[in-house]
This record gives sequence, structure tokens and C-alpha cells, in this order.
Amino acid sequence: MTKKINILIPEIRFPEFMNDGNWNEKELIETTDKKIKWSFTGGPFGSNLKASDYTTNGIRIIQLQNIGDGEFMDNYKIYTSIEKANELLSCNIYCGDIIISKMGDPVGRACMIPLNIERCVMASDGIRLVVDEKKYSKYFIYSLINSKEVREAIDKKATGSTRKRIGLDELKRISLTIPKSLEEQQKIASCLSSLDQLITAHNQKLDTLKEHKKGLMQKLFPQEGETVPKYRFPEFVNDGSWVQNNLDEVATFLKGKGISKADIIENGSLPCIRYGELYTHYKETVSVVKSYTNLNATDLVLSKANDVIIPASGETQIDIATASCVLEKGIALGGDLNIIRTKINGVFLSYYLNNVKRKDIAQMAQGISVVHLYPNQLKTLIINIPKPLEQQKIASCLSSLEELITTQVEKIEQLKLHKKGLIQVLFPKIND
Repeated sequence: MTKKINILIPEIRFPEFMNDGNWNEKELIETTDKKIKWSFTGGPFGSNLKASDYTTNGIRIIQLQNIGDGEFMDNYKIYTSIEKANELLSCNIYCGDIIISKMGDPVGRACMIPLNIERCVMASDGIRLVVDEKKYSKYFIYSLINSKEVREAIDKKATGSTRKRIGLDELKRISLTIPKSLEEQQKIASCLSSLDQLITAHNQKLDTLKEHKKGLMQKLFPQEGETVPKYRFPEFVNDGSWVQNNLDEVATFLKGKGISKADIIENGSLPCIRYGELYTHYKETVSVVKSYTNLNATDLVLSKANDVIIPASGETQIDIATASCVLEKGIALGGDLNIIRTKINGVFLSYYLNNVKRKDIAQMAQGISVVHLYPNQLKTLIINIPKPLEQQKIASCLSSLEELITTQVEKIEQLKLHKKGLIQVLFPKIND
């Protein structure tokens, strides 16, 4: 039998490299800079970097949570002392270095340490890669590691069923296909880098919109001990203080019913909401429903337009304090949902509860491993409410801003999909 030979040429190639022939196959370890000590190394054993070594400032520790799929996740920050970092010098990583995850999801994902973080210590599940930039484009290698072909190769070498893991010895033998010329690598890297810069710019815009929303909510609602907001629309300046009530004076309370995960049907006839979706999918408003079921509607609790729902159970007190307004009637509301039925504008109430009253609601929740929130607790919540027209104005303002945020998230996702598609055609496909 004749052995099949791989043709290592990408589907799309820049014109100046059309006659350069096949790309070369290299093991990942061959791309490292041999002149730099610890150019391919893992983080410390867990016993060498414990929680007792953490400090409030000092040298940043790069955790698994910081290694995003092609992006550095900066929202989780812990530190250790300079002395500890020096003790773990072989596990240090520096700005511009590539860090690869030993664990999923997905295993083998890579990102770069940002240029504004000069020196870090890797936690146990990170792998440092320093590329020999005289022979290889660092950005090209980084992009290649995150490509579908290499990701699948890493996944095959990984071990474990519930959460996959790969070691240094397995990872360094992963095969990469690389253009013969550094110039072609750099051309591809420049193309992908430009797209990443665009994604970064859109992410910065998204962060700005989220910060604006956060700041606006603090000004549009009276804060603790106040009866009027810091900012008021001109037409309501002379309307006086917001009216204080217990929530049970202006609302009735119900509980959702049934609807297990097994009851969710992709093409079901009845739209439904399960409590866990308030954590993962919905924000202050529910306009488009994610799940459907074929359960009998007469056996369930159906929404009325303007209902506000809050989880009745959750993992933490602060997480359970999450309100969403259901905009449509006839949606089945699952068990472990508190339903607040009121004549107050439900969108306004959701934003109000999620901002000013979130800590108060969290303090009501009870439990250790699982926390619970009951209607009798929510009934005692003290709220300040403006007249209906002001409620509507605030709800419309914040909803419009949320639409901008949603649109921005969609733009970013489209750009990421475009990048993935581009990588697919700029790198050769490898046949097993």
C-alpha cells in the first residue's frame, strides 16, 4: 500500500509565496529559544505555591482563569511576594511570552502575557513558551497553537475524562506546520494581529459601555439612605421624593413549578425559563426565550407580561440576587423561581433590584453549600419608587444602553468567528 503524503499548503496563500512549496513540519519544542533558560517550562507543584503565599500586591500570579482562548483574561488577580517569585524563578513568565494551559476547557489554549505586566509567576497549570524569533514569528506560532488543527492534536494527546490535561513531554512533541520562510510567517501573523487589534478595540468599547451603564445606574436610582437620585430627567425634577414601600405592599408573590433539564426540547411548543438561565443567559429583561418544552401548560405556572423573576436557590448569596423582567405572557416559569407580580414597571424594578438592592437581597438569602431565597423574605424588602412616567423613562434609558452593549457583544463574536475562519484557510489542513 502506498503511504498517503500530506500536501502541506494552505487553502489561501499570499501571492508572493505561491511558489514556495510545502510548509515544514516541526515539533513545538523546536520553535523555542534555546539561548533563554526555561524557554519551555511549566508552573510549580501545588505545594510550592499555596494560598498562604498569596499577597495583596507584589508579583502577579497567572492562574488558569487568566489563560483565555486566544486572549488574556485580566479580571482575576492574585499576587505573591518578590521573595517567593525569586524562589520560583524557573516558573516566572514575562511580558510578551506565550502561556499555554495544561488543562481544559479547552486544553492547550494559549494567550500572550500583556506588555503592561512585566513579570509574573505561573500557577501549576501554565506552560511558558519563548519562541526563537530569529527563525519563527512569535505571533504566528501563538496563532497556530490556537488553530483547530493543533487544538485537535493536543486534545488527542491529553488525558482525563471529566477535565482533560496535558503534560510538558506530550505537548513539546506536538507537530506544527510552518512556512519555510520567516517572511511568510510574519505576513500571516501581521494579518491575524491586525484582526486581533480590531477585536481588542471593540472589547475596550464594550468595557466602556459597561462602565457607563454601571455609573448611570448609580446616579439614576437613590442610593442607601436617599429618597431621590443624584441625576433626574428634567421633567421629573419637581416631582419630590420617591415613595417608600415594603415590596409586599406593591406586589404579589408566586413560585415557579416543575421543568427539569430533561424536560427541555429543542423544538418544543411551549417557551420556558429555568432558574439557572438567569445566571448564564438573561440580564434585566427576557425578550427572546432560550428554552422550550412539551409539558402541558395547565400543569405549569405561566408568566404575565411585566413579571419579575428572581432565583430561589443558588451557589452564593450575591449570585442569587439576580432579577429579570419577563416581557411576554404565557412563558412557563420553572421551579426554584420567585415571581414578583406588580404594577410597577418590571424593567425598572429589575434594574433597581440588581443595582441598589442587590446587597440587601443577598443578605436575605440563607444556606451554606446551597443558598435559598424565599418569598416571605422578599416581601420585607424596602424599596423607593417614583411615579410611573419616571419609571418608564429610566427603564427606556437603561434598556437602550443594554441594546448597545448586546450589539457590541455580537460584533465581537462575529469578529472572533471571522478570525477562526481565516485561520482555517491560512493554515494547511492535516490529514491523519
